[in-house]
Amino acid sequence: MHGYGITNVVQEASDEVLEIEEGSMYPALHKMEHEGWITSEWAQSDTNRRVRYYKLTPKGIRQLATDEREYHRVSAAIAKALKYV
Repeated sequence: MHGYGITNVVQEASDEVLEIEEGSMYPALHKMEHEGWITSEWAQSDTNRRVRYYKLTPKGIRQLATDEREYHRVSAAIAKALKYV
């Protein structure tokens, strides 16, 4: 998926709660590519524009699983702490 498409999917899937600022998506994608978590290639979009498409690598899939576990761990800790507020 290309960067603009990723932004739209995140916003729609989160019921517009998560908004990705225009200047933050591409630096994040470049960092993930540098880390080897994604690959990219240039291609034509449905609207016949030249865009860069991104895809998770096996290393990226493993990193996503690690990050998801950490998110759930921290989220549970926050929920537990909020019970005492």
